[in-house]
Amino acid sequence: MNFKKLTKKGFMTAALGLSLIGGGTFAYFSDSVQTQNAFAAGTLDLSVNPDVVVDLANLKPGDEIYREFTLENKGSLDIYRVLLDTKYAVEDAKNDNNDDFGKHIKVTIMYNTSSATVPVVETTLYDLKNQTPDITAIDEFVGSVQRPDGIPAGEKEKIFVLFEFVNNGQDQNQFQGDKLKLNWTFNAEQTEGTYYDNTN
Repeated sequence: MNFKKLTKKGFMTAALGLSLIGGGTFAYFSDSVQTQNAFAAGTLDLSVNPDVVVDLANLKPGDEIYREFTLENKGSLDIYRVLLDTKYAVEDAKNDNNDDFGKHIKVTIMYNTSSATVPVVETTLYDLKNQTPDITAIDEFVGSVQRPDGIPAGEKEKIFVLFEFVNNGQDQNQFQGDKLKLNWTFNAEQTEGTYYDNTN
């Protein structure tokens, strides 16, 4: 074989090698598998029954109004706490008020523990509007069992409330004919996030 043929053969081999590298025309084994994954958010769904806790007329100092209502967790997630937001407006019938009617309405909210009622809130409407208490919080033992805060999914909690138009022994005539419109908003919050780990 002469030099010219050897050189030509060498160039062809080199060209073939470059074309394989450049074009990536090489074979390899392969396989693939898919996983099916899903993320579904849970729900918080708080309801209150009845939706009107109190609606009374002709109140006088010394009157007490006892009511009960039920908070129900209709969602799929546990409720960690239920914060109570209080707003009210006073209609001054004779436009003669020099004090806030809400200061004269005492509120006691009690958490039902089946065998006992434990006060959660005991204050005036005036002070309550600047607070957001957790009305499902209970830190006392009932018998030998301590009830957890919040409302588990699918469960209910009965709440008792006592309103009192406090008779302070002084002239309260300025409130005759007045109306106090109370708006309570119950804000449910979730429990803390959960860490999920599967290392198997």
